[in-house]
Amino acid sequence: MPVVERNNQVRDILKQARTIAVVGLSDKPWRDSYTVSSFMLARGYTIIPVNPTIDSVFGITAIPSLLGVNANVDIVNVFRRPEFVPEIVEEAISRRFPTLWLQTGIVHEVATGRAVASGMNVIVDRCIRVAYTLLIR
Repeated sequence: MPVVERNNQVRDILKQARTIAVVGLSDKPWRDSYTVSSFMLARGYTIIPVNPTIDSVFGITAIPSLLGVNANVDIVNVFRRPEFVPEIVEEAISRRFPTLWLQTGIVHEVATGRAVASGMNVIVDRCIRVAYTLLIR
């Protein structure tokens, strides 16, 4: 499966998804991860905060890593710097999560290649909130 770039494919992923694990979700309301996740939560998605440095956000208990998530996840939405992406990708692959979404400004070609080779849908350097706003009506 190649990197997903076509809007119709992104739209299909967003329409079919119900649960988003947000890696690097902050409990600080001024952070992008918080505002984007709050937006997606208000649109009916289940949000799973993945961050070992917080206890909870939006009243939802945070999980330290993807390995501890005990739910079916449709999208792994990443808000971490590129150097952390390889470990996140390996965790997502081991859990067989279907879609990796790297937020705006996050690019790691080797890790992205690994995710694609494992069969994951991969969206790179694109904001999930902006994509939702543009593609879902």
